Amino acid sequence: MHYRFIALTTLCFALLLSAVPTALAQGKPQSDLSAIQRLDVMKSKLESLRRSLNNAISTLAPQSTDKKEADDDPRQRLQGLEKEVGSILSEVNDVRGKQERSERYDATMLDRLETSVVDMDTRVQAGLQATASARTAGAASGRSPAKKKKKGRFFGLLGGGGEDKYADLTGEVAPGRDRVLFEEAVKQVRKGSHETGRLLFTTIINTYPDSPFLPLAKLAIADSFYLEGTTSNLIQAAQAYQDWLTFFPTDPLADDAMLKVAESEMRQMGLSDRDITHARKAEQRLKVLMQQFPQTKLRADVEQRLREVQENLALHNLQIGNFYYKAKYEREGRGLKGAQSRYREIVEKYPNFSFMDEVLFRLAATYQQEEEPDEAAKYYQQLLRNHPNSDFAERAREQLSIIGAPIPEPDPARKNAPPPVRPGMIGNLLQQVSGRADITVDKNGVLISKDGKEGTDLIDEALKYNGQLPTNITPQAPMQRTNPKPAPANSPRAGGQSVNTTVPAPSPVKP
Repeated sequence: MHYRFIALTTLCFALLLSAVPTALAQGKPQSDLSAIQRLDVMKSKLESLRRSLNNAISTLAPQSTDKKEADDDPRQRLQGLEKEVGSILSEVNDVRGKQERSERYDATMLDRLETSVVDMDTRVQAGLQATASARTAGAASGRSPAKKKKKGRFFGLLGGGGEDKYADLTGEVAPGRDRVLFEEAVKQVRKGSHETGRLLFTTIINTYPDSPFLPLAKLAIADSFYLEGTTSNLIQAAQAYQDWLTFFPTDPLADDAMLKVAESEMRQMGLSDRDITHARKAEQRLKVLMQQFPQTKLRADVEQRLREVQENLALHNLQIGNFYYKAKYEREGRGLKGAQSRYREIVEKYPNFSFMDEVLFRLAATYQQEEEPDEAAKYYQQLLRNHPNSDFAERAREQLSIIGAPIPEPDPARKNAPPPVRPGMIGNLLQQVSGRADITVDKNGVLISKDGKEGTDLIDEALKYNGQLPTNITPQAPMQRTNPKPAPANSPRAGGQSVNTTVPAPSPVKP
């Protein structure tokens, strides 16, 4: 009996250990995105790869029926890649179905599928580049692809009704065709046909590797995701801008693209009492932009966005600190250190926080309760110097009197500063309903603006100069970004493309 008990105990322990990794994997995703978001991004990427491959395959004909020679046939190579993409896409759809039906599955599959998608993307791009010369040679020899049927569809997106005008554009490789594709892609994006525009831009990238329009086509694809603006699109926009920066880190538009990466994260930010992952990413991107481009002409925009993002992060810390501070009374002082840590982080990292007076008062109170009067007096005095008109000022004077520390004179520059404006009940309610942080972002892309007309965007300058941008205008793209004078804090910016904030103006407090 003793041995049976030991054996059963060992068996149960082994089963428990085997179940823990799967449970942890399902309970804690390896990405900042939700499982559905990760699957949607993978699905969109795979569908884009599949359409690119089908487009390339349609321009090629088998070179030989001999099996040995067919193994080196560009068409056969691309068809093999297309089947692999389809297989991975089927797996992604299967997992997504299980997720929607709340069925159990091994969550490590998400990591494996993401790795497969990245590897597949690399192989597809290599395959398309390797077969570009074969498609060019086919066009030069006079071989044209099979004509589409009358009711055919361009990549499954556009209806038939006669030969599709895109069949000639995408079916043959010819000199000057890259410019025509670029012009048509721009028109489609402006009309709101973002997917069609991206497919045409992708055709340039895959079929005309030496085209002067190739860098701009890559950037325009990122713009199209950004302009479309859904959560899934913004995730892909940030990645597309980042990919473009990897290829063109010294391009004159690099600072614009970096700002768009940050703004893609900002547009996904929630309220400060919710997930702050996107706020942290946006802050990191904006800081990197300032470090890499200290002389950028976008500096004013970058500084404004950084203040707003840090306001969100500081408010998040304040709310958590207040929660810990309240827990101090309910849990016998266990939350005091946690509150103190959050308040101190705000003072050190976010000196322009609009509720700094409250932070200083509460931080001083934690030290006072820990019987560290000198530290407490330091923060009470800082509050009275920099926020003499605060709602907490009188209470700070009372505590300094209790401690026996001197009461400082207010800073002359801050003597007439109004106290921070606290949002009212209606304002708080509206924010909770919207679920979005109050931020200022430019909804225009780098090359294409959201409501721009032909001839008004930077991409029109690129067309005018055959894929090149004049050096005198590239640092200020898009052209609508430059305003003759700063817009008022509560009024729409030029072009009406900005979302204005109601966050109070930060005060120049020094910790």
